[in-house]
Amino acid sequence: MIKKLFAAMVLMAFMAPAWASQCPMLMSEIDDALEDDAKVSQLSEDELARVKELREQGEQYHNDGDHAQSEEALNEAKEILGV
Repeated sequence: MIKKLFAAMVLMAFMAPAWASQCPMLMSEIDDALEDDAKVSQLSEDELARVKELREQGEQYHNDGDHAQSEEALNEAKEILGV
């Protein structure tokens, strides 16, 4: 029983950084899409401004350690971009 509990604790310790690593991947996907003129041209000025704002917010949340909020903002930006 103690071995299983220890194994679960070790697994959780290694999983936390894995969850956090999704934020940089999402930011990279957004950055790549923003470099794609075809994608950007389909957005209105308001949509593009919102994507950039969400991207910045996502990075700030990530840097602050709030990865759930970061992923939420970044996924919203991806949705607007159609990525």
